[in-house]
Amino acid sequence: MIIAYLSKETLEAHKIGEHNLFLLKEAIWIDMLRPTRKEGLHVEQCLALNIPTREEMREIELSSRLYKNKDTLFMTATMIAQSASPDPKHDAITFVLTKKQLITIRYIEPQAFALFAAYLHKAEFPHEHPYQVLIELLDATIDRLADILETVSHHLEEYSKLIFRPEQAEQKRARPDYQYLIQQIGANADLNTKARECLVTFSRLIPFFGQSGGSQIDEDGQARLGTLSKDVGALSDHANFISSKVNFLLDATLGMINIEQNAIIKIFSVAAVIFLPPTLIASIYGMNFHYIPELSFKGGYFLAIGLMFLSALVPYKYFKRKKWL
Repeated sequence: MIIAYLSKETLEAHKIGEHNLFLLKEAIWIDMLRPTRKEGLHVEQCLALNIPTREEMREIELSSRLYKNKDTLFMTATMIAQSASPDPKHDAITFVLTKKQLITIRYIEPQAFALFAAYLHKAEFPHEHPYQVLIELLDATIDRLADILETVSHHLEEYSKLIFRPEQAEQKRARPDYQYLIQQIGANADLNTKARECLVTFSRLIPFFGQSGGSQIDEDGQARLGTLSKDVGALSDHANFISSKVNFLLDATLGMINIEQNAIIKIFSVAAVIFLPPTLIASIYGMNFHYIPELSFKGGYFLAIGLMFLSALVPYKYFKRKKWL
């Protein structure tokens, strides 16, 4: 699917088909979502450009992701889609910037694009040049990455309460479900890792854009790019902090599991010690010898029961006094 945004008072969106291919030359922003080979050929023929294939977009070499061909910039970064779902996606998105147009090629639907498209109809910003549109799109993308990291931080804070202060947690439980916690912490760690990967790609893309854009980017645009670079650096530091917190919470969760297991084993150990003396007494008087002196004693049964009870009570009181129970 190809959406062309025409440069008028507002960026008006038009879905491109074979009947209106001429709009491609008039558009300031062309958004290609899961383009077919036929759609890619249409864009290449109309704009005289070589559109990168999906395989080329996925290459990780820096020279394959950021390069300049004549006056056209080709910049590829990684972005996240469906971040709120159990299975967030991340994939490469390519920004092609010419002197007259911005072209984006993507195979996922990041929320930043939807928010930016909605923002176009509600607010006005300078869009006489395609680089201005790209700067605003990058701004929306970085804001979205910040939102994702904030969500991960909030989730980790809630998991921290479940581990250390379960009475203060929003999801109150009689006892924390540590298997659930490990799964959720791991899922948020995976999302944080994807966000860090995205930030790394943007930390390279933005300086390349600012340096290779040359004189077509005005002073205000360069200042915006400088601010975006600082935001990316700050978010990268925050993502590193989140990664450290994830490791701490995983270690703490495993530690709590070990404590619970040790408590259970301690109960069994204490029970074994308490019931060992009564078992010994019962074993002695359960031996099948013909002559045992106490067998002829009329109160022998009650004496044996009393000895068993007393031999169990003494260790129990001792353990309570030592606070082992």
